[in-house]
Amino acid sequence: MTQTAVPPAAAVSAGPTPRPARRRSWSGWGFVGPFMAVFTLVFLAPIAYSIYLSVFRTQLIGGTTFVGLENYARAFGDAQLWAALGRVSLFLLVQVPVMLGIALLVALALDSGRLFGRDFFRISIFLPYAVPAVVATLMWGFMYGTRFGLVGNINDALGVALPNPLAPDLVLAAIGNIVTWEFVGYNMLIFYSALRTIPTSLYEAAQIDGAGQWRVIRAIKLPAIRGALVIATIFSIIGSFQLFNEPSILQALAPNAITTYFTPNLYAYSLSFSGQQYNYSATVAIIMGLLTMVIAYVVQLRGMRKEA
Repeated sequence: MTQTAVPPAAAVSAGPTPRPARRRSWSGWGFVGPFMAVFTLVFLAPIAYSIYLSVFRTQLIGGTTFVGLENYARAFGDAQLWAALGRVSLFLLVQVPVMLGIALLVALALDSGRLFGRDFFRISIFLPYAVPAVVATLMWGFMYGTRFGLVGNINDALGVALPNPLAPDLVLAAIGNIVTWEFVGYNMLIFYSALRTIPTSLYEAAQIDGAGQWRVIRAIKLPAIRGALVIATIFSIIGSFQLFNEPSILQALAPNAITTYFTPNLYAYSLSFSGQQYNYSATVAIIMGLLTMVIAYVVQLRGMRKEA
């Protein structure tokens, strides 16, 4: 009688062994949750509330009524808003290249290793950024004064008549000088940090090939810090459209030159706190936020495309 061998239990089991179901872990949300709560409270909620205000209109007679996009239509036909936008656009086109150019030259000089007292020079250039904007604007504002400041003292001492920096045709350039003085050190530090990350092997190869300093700058340094240049440009564009502190403080010293709609942010502030037009002020803020975001995004795309 023939006996049949009994297969082991492992061979009898049909198909692969089912894996136990994974339990969803909420540990990640425990770490991200506090940030998301703060982000929602201090960023998303104010934006949502501003959008909500922008579609209403509050009147002394009639109260608050829903008007849809009427506030936006009013903004696009507002001559004062367009004047303020044109002013900051001119400020951006002139001041930002000058400021970034100076910062880049200083960073290249520091990175060259041929500058005497490099550490002291770096701290001296960066120090104005540590001065609060209010203090810096007041300091420069009093120096600009023709009756009580440095310009006035020079006129009295030398018997000359220097142009008034707070005159209507020069006040924008005067503000640009203040902003440049404040932020050259900040942008210099961005560029200098990027320069310090360039591999020394590239410099050694350039030295072997007999490349001069200008060739090294054009072929190695500038391409290597292109990302830092894009970042600094985006920050400067955002800062230009957010221009508020300097004209707001100088307004008391030059009331005839700086109007309530000198910049879009100053215009929105005046509408809200002086004119009690909260809904229209929120509309101006939303428009400027979208415009700034679009321009910064376009600059970023162009910078990434060139880098690629």
